[in-house]
Amino acid sequence: MPFDPNALLIDFAIVSLLLVVGQFIRAKVKFIQSLFLPASVIAGVIALILGPQFLDILPFSDSVSSYANLLVAMLFATLFLGRTEFVSPKKVLSSVGDTFLNNMLAEFSQFGVALLFGLVVFGVLFPSLNDAFALLLPAGWAGGYGYATAIGGVLETYGFTDATTVGLTMATAGMFTGILGGLLMINIGTRMGVTNFVKKMSAVPQEMRTGLIAPENQKPMGMNTTNAGAIDPLAWHLALVLIATGIGYYANAYLKVLIPGVDVPLMCLSMLAGVVIQFIMRMAKMDHYVDKEVIGRIGSGVTDYMVVFGIGTIRIEAVIQYAIPLLLLILLGFAFCCFFLWVIGPRSFHNNWFERSIFVWGWATGNVAMGVTLLRIVDPDFESGALDDYGLAYILIAFIEIALVSLVPVFVGSGFVWQTTLVLLAISAALFVLMKVGGFWHKAVLREKKAE
Repeated sequence: MPFDPNALLIDFAIVSLLLVVGQFIRAKVKFIQSLFLPASVIAGVIALILGPQFLDILPFSDSVSSYANLLVAMLFATLFLGRTEFVSPKKVLSSVGDTFLNNMLAEFSQFGVALLFGLVVFGVLFPSLNDAFALLLPAGWAGGYGYATAIGGVLETYGFTDATTVGLTMATAGMFTGILGGLLMINIGTRMGVTNFVKKMSAVPQEMRTGLIAPENQKPMGMNTTNAGAIDPLAWHLALVLIATGIGYYANAYLKVLIPGVDVPLMCLSMLAGVVIQFIMRMAKMDHYVDKEVIGRIGSGVTDYMVVFGIGTIRIEAVIQYAIPLLLLILLGFAFCCFFLWVIGPRSFHNNWFERSIFVWGWATGNVAMGVTLLRIVDPDFESGALDDYGLAYILIAFIEIALVSLVPVFVGSGFVWQTTLVLLAISAALFVLMKVGGFWHKAVLREKKAE
């Protein structure tokens, strides 16, 4: 179908229908419930099967594959809009140093180890493979669909034409590895007696299985910060997100003309635009009328659509072409996450190491939502403190993560692969040293003694 405004409407209407169908399947099919698959992943698989890659039944427009890159720019625009708090690095380290250092070590070392694997192993086995190929393991695992799309889009500007498809494939593989592998690890953990709050898998709440929250447990998703007689609160927040995204788009286009040959990632510019807008709102004493919860819900909703469009437009011929390297990366990712769970976790967390480590497993294979899902299984009432500590640590992590995701694909795409790899590994080593020097490394105690 040729692209026009009507085609845009139909594309999003089709994906909306698929999301509803995906949620219906999640709510009604017991087997799917046991896998804890998000409705967006179910919808994406349906879009892939019924779309132009296979049966070609869905009347998508010719531009459907371009939506994911634009939606990820919207997602990044939401990251700092509505943030009113600032926590110093010193306070983060003193309050939740183990959580901050463990999560940062997991992310930096996943990037570094993957790139090193690509240079050493792929360089011998597949010399014709793009040097940036292995970067798409952490892009899809530690980064999830958003970063896989963003990093893939950047690498495509440097000539790696299949980067986004490979990244989305890795993100999908990471999602399944996170769910199935996470459930396996929890089963092992409960049998070993290292879980502190549940002793068997049957304790998972029903709403975690179906994805539907019972009426008595439903809560508001945000605050009405504006009077609907002036502007609807949702329209107000959506407008701010779209403004930041639009500024990012025009800044990207302007910089291409100003600095030929340099492509500053659209996601980064949209995020920076969001920071500037939030600063302006603060200067105008209107920052308290931007609700972070509503902005977060917009970002989360954008992510659902992005995942469906992303999976639905994966190029199957590229997946087949890279089948063996992809499989090797999946095995590497699984081994890396197992090492972090069973070796690093019990030695770096001050308490409830398994609960905290399974949360890291979740986001290191997919996204934070996956981490929360797995954590909720072993810690139904969030008594471990893992989520609260991560929330505080993430205020600092977010800035570092954005720099990591924005700069690494640019340097790797520009040909500085070895240099980037060594820097990432050096930072990982420094984080490990900081763990030991700061007193966040200790002898592993798998079964913790609980005070009576």
